[in-house]
Amino acid sequence: MNKSSFFIVGHHAVFEALKNPNRKVLRLFLTEESKKNIHRKSPKINLLKDIKVYFRTKKELDKFTTKESLLHQGYVAEIEHLEKPILKEFIQNKNDVTLVCLDGVTDPRNIGSLIRSASSFKIDGIIIKERHFPRESKLMYKSASGAMEYINIFEVSNVNSTLKNLKDKNFWVYGFDGNGDKDFTEIKWKGNNILVFGSEGKGMHKHTSKYADFIVKIEIDKNIESLNISNSASIVFHHLNYLKKKC
Repeated sequence: MNKSSFFIVGHHAVFEALKNPNRKVLRLFLTEESKKNIHRKSPKINLLKDIKVYFRTKKELDKFTTKESLLHQGYVAEIEHLEKPILKEFIQNKNDVTLVCLDGVTDPRNIGSLIRSASSFKIDGIIIKERHFPRESKLMYKSASGAMEYINIFEVSNVNSTLKNLKDKNFWVYGFDGNGDKDFTEIKWKGNNILVFGSEGKGMHKHTSKYADFIVKIEIDKNIESLNISNSASIVFHHLNYLKKKC
């Protein structure tokens, strides 16, 4: 397991990391008020037990976020990476799995927001090219608002070969594009599915789209060119979660 450490900031990101028994928190930098908030939110469990806690003023904590222009809210933590889940092992003997595949999406804010939505609506995991995944981005962790602790992220070396392998294992691949053949709500969404979202502006790579069994779209007002990728994903995730609840 990769034992390298990095810093995250923000109330939700840090608080959820503390709650995750699988996450190693090495050091915690708090204001006096943020420490009180942690105890107030978890009165029955001492989340700070066995953790090195350092008290700082808000101004002193600003040095952790100056470069990214982020609000730390009085919470900064040095953490280790979680052990990477293995996609091949995860899908073994599972049915009705829904995975998201990000094709060329690199913006940390968008990835973080999408992770937050995926976790909220019970998506099983996210596939992303390992060199496109900003694994130590403070912005991504803060945008995810703690959801990084609750989602499987599968880093792969090649998105296209991964899609091909999953198709061979009875997964249906749906590519999302504004020029898709039909609205995604017309799909029955049964079995194992992969939802492929391309980057903003460029969309899915042409070669990647060849691995899609279907190209679908989100119907929006014709006067609006497109939706932000994290907004698009949220709409889709909510719909699929709603369908699962109805079954």
